[in-house]
Amino acid sequence: MRYLPLTKADRTSMLETIGAKSVDELYSDVPEGALLSEPVDLPHHLGELQVERDMAKMAAKNMGTASVPSFLGAGAYRHHVPATVDYIIQRGEFLTAYTPYQPEIAQGTLQYLFEFQTQVASITGMDVANASMWDGATSCAEAVLMACRATRRKKAVLSGGLHPHYREVTETYCQYSDTEVAGRDGHPEKQATADELDDLIDDQTACVVVQYPDVFGRIQDHTKLADACHAKGALLIVVFTEAMAFGAVKSPGSFGADIVCGEGQSIGNNLNYGGPYVGLFATTSKLVRQMPGRLCGETVDQDGKRGFVLTLSTREQHIRREKATSNICTNSGLCSLAFTVHMSLLGEDGYRGVATLNHETACKTADAIDAVPGAEVVNDSFFNEFTVKLAKPAAEVVEALVAKGILGGVPLSRLYPNRDDLDHYMLVAATETNTDEDIADLASALKEVLA
Repeated sequence: MRYLPLTKADRTSMLETIGAKSVDELYSDVPEGALLSEPVDLPHHLGELQVERDMAKMAAKNMGTASVPSFLGAGAYRHHVPATVDYIIQRGEFLTAYTPYQPEIAQGTLQYLFEFQTQVASITGMDVANASMWDGATSCAEAVLMACRATRRKKAVLSGGLHPHYREVTETYCQYSDTEVAGRDGHPEKQATADELDDLIDDQTACVVVQYPDVFGRIQDHTKLADACHAKGALLIVVFTEAMAFGAVKSPGSFGADIVCGEGQSIGNNLNYGGPYVGLFATTSKLVRQMPGRLCGETVDQDGKRGFVLTLSTREQHIRREKATSNICTNSGLCSLAFTVHMSLLGEDGYRGVATLNHETACKTADAIDAVPGAEVVNDSFFNEFTVKLAKPAAEVVEALVAKGILGGVPLSRLYPNRDDLDHYMLVAATETNTDEDIADLASALKEVLA
């Protein structure tokens, strides 16, 4: 939608239509303390050229991930997005982030969502995927609620390796559904294994939630944990924040996951200052009826021609609220399209190739950091993100690196503000966008800061 300013006549006509004499009367029900007494401190009308100049000056104050060496991650990753992606998603027939209300008319939209589902099911190793969720955190919460419905139990065990933001969103959802949340604090040097979680799994447990790779970047085969869950009648939910990882590591479906969900931003979607992003959600055929969101299917019309339909749509817009599997009322349409276009351009070989390049770059970065006195990579395994233990508080180190023009990583104290035992740890992510020069600059600057 393009922004077009309204004239005074337009505003007068609108007020007359709704029966209000003035704009002040329109907002008469708003409490006085919530209304501004004077205009906001912004310049009044300026010419387009002057606005562009002023905006450019303000934007130049930002330290963007594209303008300096950046090793930020912790749930959002910088990857190269081909120009073709942006070109296609801005075409008129696609440029909407919303759900078609007459879906069978929107055959193009349904077709790309069908392709999107196929891609997500393929990389996660699951039977079926839906037509996207809002983002990774809400996907995780919805997966827990789904497990509770499927098992008719009210307890969720969350691994200490789960991203704290995902944990907080899940806890918020669960407190309103009377679901008990259990778990243990995570630590980058103490990996949660099946044995460590086993005593928390009982006959009231609906699910166990683990992240893969986990929030500290570690990779673990959860086959044993899946067996432990299934032995107690619980489901294993595998969460991810880096969708690119499945081009290099085993799929969650291969070790017995019942639900796989997470963030798809890595593919086709730039960082965008934090959103909008796209939640991926996949499960087994057995559980498909409990899956939230929408499911697009392929069929034929009365003439035998290929067509696409909404096969499953058990959300509250379509059925009675108490029967709905979710109150998420739309899918991240434009972001899922960007994901689909990027994956289609890559193909299976390209996807695996980019994943390999990510891992190789991360290995170079880890080796360079390990060679710096006062810095130690603590991971025994990782994809493109790992945890570094520093001789100084990580938040201070990160700020000092910023002063040198480098976004060196994310201090764990930012994710865990109440955990003093994590103050000296920093998350570092390296992707195909990082050059050898970036890595050398990081190592050199880190050496100076820690000295």
